[in-house]
Amino acid sequence: MMYHELGKTGLVVSRLCFGSLTMGPLQAGFDPAEAGEILAFAFEKGINFVDMAQLYGVYPYVREGLRRWGRDNIILVSKTYAYERQMALDAVEEARRALDRDVIDVFMLHEQESEHTFRGHMPALEALYDLKAKGVLRAVGASTHHVAGVRAATALGLDVIHPLINVEGWGIVDGTREEMEDAVRDAYAKGIGVYIMKAFGGGNLHRRSGECLRYVLSLPFADAVAVGMQSTDEVEANVHFFETGSYTPEQEARLKAKKRRIHVEDWCIGCGNCTQHCPQGAASVVEGRMQVDREKCVLCGYCSAFCDMYAIKML
Repeated sequence: MMYHELGKTGLVVSRLCFGSLTMGPLQAGFDPAEAGEILAFAFEKGINFVDMAQLYGVYPYVREGLRRWGRDNIILVSKTYAYERQMALDAVEEARRALDRDVIDVFMLHEQESEHTFRGHMPALEALYDLKAKGVLRAVGASTHHVAGVRAATALGLDVIHPLINVEGWGIVDGTREEMEDAVRDAYAKGIGVYIMKAFGGGNLHRRSGECLRYVLSLPFADAVAVGMQSTDEVEANVHFFETGSYTPEQEARLKAKKRRIHVEDWCIGCGNCTQHCPQGAASVVEGRMQVDREKCVLCGYCSAFCDMYAIKML
């Protein structure tokens, strides 16, 4: 496994980051024991970097994986939508308790769009920096699907940025792949750590997995790449790729055969909660029912977290 320092944080991370969203209740809905087994297998294979978020509901999964691993060398990242100081403090404390960790390595503001959203979340950001000063956090950052979000995070001098970028530029809300590359390159040049999300376009590019990974791994500003994985086979395949630059023919065939989709149940009442929380603007309500723009959807599953009727499923 290849390792790289995450910006100037002093954290040396595996270039393959385990994206935990896909195992959690917003997507596959594994039980903690099943997820913990997959995570422990990943740790054995050399992955030492796990991406989480308060929204994902995966803390019990990661805690079980850490328990099975039995060592304190895994670098943990979480994110929060908090915008007030106390909300941020509570979010960090929730993660510490749930993960049985005194220190969380990186804590980020979730889905920042521009300087304007950062301004609205400044009390939360200041709280995270206060916790860093106290040694409760090692680094502070932000995730974003926006070029303007990367630019704003760079101007603020955050420690880490988690931007969306892939070979097609799918999911970038306010610009092209090239514009996102330029923004992230500038951030990296200023010493900000970068780990990429949505390398497979939320699963929409899974039939081009090798091409997708070759692209993101060629980016000189990518310290690491978060990849969602749902089985030990997927872990083994992706570790093999990161170590050798390719999948075996058998691994590639299995990855291409996997299908992912979003499903809306008949009992959807068209309340519109999903439309307010879709970062891609892919959700709408038509004739009293949620509709999905397949060209925009990156299969993140965030909409399902806000569905009071539990009508949205990631399959």
